[in-house]
Amino acid sequence: MKLSFLPLLQVQRDLYALPRGMERFREYIKTMTDPETGDLALPLVAMNPMGKDHVPALIDAYIALGGEKIAQDAIDAWRATAVASRSPAEREYKVAVVVSDDLKGGWTNRWASEFSHRFESGAFLRRGFITAILWTSEPASASHVRDAVLTSIYRAEYLQTHPMPKALRSMLEQEGYAMARAECATPALDADDLAYTRTVIAPHLDANDRATMIACLFGDAAANALGYPPQGLSDRAGLALALHDAQVSLQPSSLP
Repeated sequence: MKLSFLPLLQVQRDLYALPRGMERFREYIKTMTDPETGDLALPLVAMNPMGKDHVPALIDAYIALGGEKIAQDAIDAWRATAVASRSPAEREYKVAVVVSDDLKGGWTNRWASEFSHRFESGAFLRRGFITAILWTSEPASASHVRDAVLTSIYRAEYLQTHPMPKALRSMLEQEGYAMARAECATPALDADDLAYTRTVIAPHLDANDRATMIACLFGDAAANALGYPPQGLSDRAGLALALHDAQVSLQPSSLP
């Protein structure tokens, strides 16, 4: 893959400077739409154009933190370690950071939106976009930017050679790879909870219904919030198990 950085934090901040209402909404649609083709020009779909003051406040915090420099550094770090083809046909992507409002208002449900971001991003990839999401429910931090950017890049890398996952087993494999390669420290569970999670999830590995997959990946809090049957799992239990297993598989072999 060939990656370049597409800075969008100030674009989002400028949209929030407009009065909250139809003026801002129309400008949001205009900003992210190609006027000639009507297709997506900027990957701002995850942005809440009707977001309240907490959203621009978080964007301001990320701008003050140097969030886009952190994102660029993450891309450079991937580029330094990537085994990349030099073929002229190598796919090019623009990497962007978008702030998504999962804290206030009804625009975004965190669990449904994060599920789509992780497993239904094909339309963005086909348009040459890799989008890293920063959530308003989480404070601004350099680690959030780095993890979001690198996980999104490694997910796109994985999808160069694997189909978009449709069942829980392949979702765990994809996300484990992306998080482990990004060197994420979370989500994490202790040894007993990992063993318990593995036992609970095992009968559902071939499940492909949204209710079971979200409950297994994100835990009971997500299942209850969306009206799905809970599985008796901790927060992000399936993702924690996926990360743990991928970290183990990526360790150098101890065999001679």
